[in-house]
Order: sequence, then C-alpha cells, then structure tokens
Amino acid sequence: MQKVKDTIPVYDICSLSGVSHLHEEIIAERFASYLKSHPNLHRSHGHSFYHLVLFTKGSGFHTIDFRRYPVVPGQMYFMVPGQVHSWEFDGEVDGYVVNFSESLFTGFLADNRYLERFSFLSGNAPEQLVQLNDSELQEAERLLGGIVDAHSGTLGLDRSRIKLLSLFILVTNAIGEEAQVTDVAHSRLLVLHNFRKLVQQFFAKYKLPKDYAAMLYVTPNHLNAVCQDLLGKSAGEIIRERILLEAKRLLVNADTGIAEIGYRLGFTDNSYFTKFFKKYAGTTPEAFRRDIHSKTF
Repeated sequence: MQKVKDTIPVYDICSLSGVSHLHEEIIAERFASYLKSHPNLHRSHGHSFYHLVLFTKGSGFHTIDFRRYPVVPGQMYFMVPGQVHSWEFDGEVDGYVVNFSESLFTGFLADNRYLERFSFLSGNAPEQLVQLNDSELQEAERLLGGIVDAHSGTLGLDRSRIKLLSLFILVTNAIGEEAQVTDVAHSRLLVLHNFRKLVQQFFAKYKLPKDYAAMLYVTPNHLNAVCQDLLGKSAGEIIRERILLEAKRLLVNADTGIAEIGYRLGFTDNSYFTKFFKKYAGTTPEAFRRDIHSKTF
C-alpha cells in the first residue's frame, strides 16, 4: 500500500493479509478480528480488489463512494476495485469479510466475464447493498464460515471459489434478479448493461447520450427510454453521475490541482468544470476537498 501526503490510501490484497489468509488472491476473516488487525481502516480508503462484508452484529454507518448507509445486521455490501469507503461504527460489530482479487476466478471459469452478470458487483453503490432475511442470512453465514475455515492449498482455494460463487447466487436470488429478467426484455437489459460498461470506460471522453447510443447501435431516444424504465433516470444522468464520482475520488488527493482534475475528466475549461461540479454536487471542488480532508486526515 502506497500513501503520500494527503492522499487517500489504496490497499492491495497483500498489504492486508493476516494469519487466516488462504492465498494471495483471497482473504476471509471474521469481521471483528479483521477490524482489530486493521484499526485504521475506518478512515476513507480504496482497494485494488473486490471486497464484501456481511454484518451479523452492530450498528453505525458505512460510506461507499461518498454515500452514507446505516449498518444493519443481516446486511451485505459489495465493493469493486477503485471504489472508496469508510466506516463509523457504534459499539461492537461483527460478521464476515472477504477480499478477493480480480484474478481469483481467472483460469477457474471458462467465462472470464462471469462476475459481470451480478449487479451487486457493478460498482454502482445503491445496488451494492443487500438485506438478507433470516433463512438467507443463515445460509450466507454457513458459506462465509466455510471460506474462513477453508485450508490453504489448491483444494482449499477451489472450495472457497465454489462457496463464493454459491454466495453470489444466493444474493442474486435474494434480490430477485432472475424474476426481474423474466419481466423485462433481455435485449433492453443488454443495452443497459453495455451502456454502463461503456460509460465506465469512456466517461472522460464522451459526455453525451448520442455518443453512447451510436456505439450501441440504438437511437438516443431508445437509450433514454431503457435507462428511465430500468433505473428511473436518463442516460445523461448516468453519465454525469459517473463523471461526478470520479471528480470526487480525484479531489481526495490534495496534491492534484483542480484544473488538472478537470482536464483528466475532459473539461478543457477549468471554470466549466467548477460550474459542472457545483451544479451537481451542490458545492465547489475546493469546498468539497476541504470538507473531505477535515473528516479523513
């Protein structure tokens, strides 16, 4: 893990490895012991790996990409590489935590894009929180406990992979995604999925829905209709939200100038970037940076 002055720390999986880690590709622990081993992780930080937590005890708040959520027993949250989060716990907290690298399933599954089918691994914060009912919680604890207790070595790693995939299917059933697919045309879901992937890749270069519609071989009106029907927001909103999120992430680094951040995000005029940020964030880039650093460092 590298950290320079006033820069948010970004941890790799090796820097967090503890006595119970199975392999450099995965760490699985009880959450209470994980917190005890890493007391500084309550502050804002990022990961270069996938991260999931199941809360079985405790209260407080956790923040994912600058959105604040209450901690509730039975709740799971998922994060993808590059996201930023922090914790504010009230009293004792426990559960399970699993950190796994992007390469964990490479070579194990024929489909290298298999994880893309799970919406909770999309990197979109509101979709990354799942509340389990009692029976789902019991099964999730069984699976996660099995990963924590798995022995090292190839077979132990394979057992952990299988249990983790079983957990993903359990969560998918819990949020009713399979039922959702039967109600909405597959082609519309595919348009939305591919649009969000393109936005993730090109948000700094293309800022208009018509650019993405052209890449998807659909009309801008059709793209907007799909986004409105499935997400309740326009294609333009989805693009702006992604630009704004990246701006916030970059603003955490005090060593990067506002003008440079705007340039990285495709704004040739710094004043236009400032106006964009203030309009959609409700504050200026400078004020946001001061506020986040007062809470983080």
